[in-house]
Amino acid sequence: MKEILIRSFTGLLYVGLLMVSLLNEHALIILFFVFGMVCMGEFKKLINFKSLWPYLIFIIMYVVFGYWQFILKTDTGLKQATQILQVITIFVQLILIKDLFSEKKIPLFISKRFLISTFYLSSAFVFLVLIANYHGTFSPRILLGSFILVWVNDTFAFLVGKNFGKQKLFEKISPKKTVEGFIGGLFFSSVASYFIATFTETLSFNNWLMLAIIISVFGTLGDLVESKFKRQAGVKDSGVIMPGHGGLLDRLDSIIFAAPFIHLFLELI
Repeated sequence: MKEILIRSFTGLLYVGLLMVSLLNEHALIILFFVFGMVCMGEFKKLINFKSLWPYLIFIIMYVVFGYWQFILKTDTGLKQATQILQVITIFVQLILIKDLFSEKKIPLFISKRFLISTFYLSSAFVFLVLIANYHGTFSPRILLGSFILVWVNDTFAFLVGKNFGKQKLFEKISPKKTVEGFIGGLFFSSVASYFIATFTETLSFNNWLMLAIIISVFGTLGDLVESKFKRQAGVKDSGVIMPGHGGLLDRLDSIIFAAPFIHLFLELI
């Protein structure tokens, strides 16, 4: 009972901080900066990367993209810089997906540690901020809707998988995940997309439905990629900062991996 209360309190605190930060652009930027620094610390431990350079790279990238217009007094070049970052980030994530399906461990030579800490983790928080500034104006409802889809997908993937799951999705990496759970999460995310489209009045239902599919697929892949990193590191959780939940990276791994694809979809529409 005590563990359930602690887990519930920690989860509500996390959601509460996120909801409050959505009221103000600068509050959101500061919160995601703190989240990013914490996740970077947890990720560095997972890949046994002791260099301080990833922190510095994250700070530079985050400040430049988060305050581009404030620093340069213009948005000229922002779109082009974002597109370059997006191409590199998605390319690196495709490499991680390839590593996920490999029988071997994810190779972690020095240059790859720099690559994934920069274009898997740092760039993800940049894209979360950019999603909140869709079309150059602060629009937190799209980011909130994306988080809700992640939560719905994770919750119902767990519930359906626990009660009806039989066929393992990726047993060697995450024994508890099932195909039935994945389908359940995808189905209920698709249902939730209708209500998000109706109440947020941001994107059409068709667009939110596509986002639900993107988030379910790439969010699940992101969860599996982090699970493989944890399995290689021989740990159950990425950290202990959230009692009852593990590390902050454990809670954000889905949205981190899906963020560049969400942003790409928004750009395409």
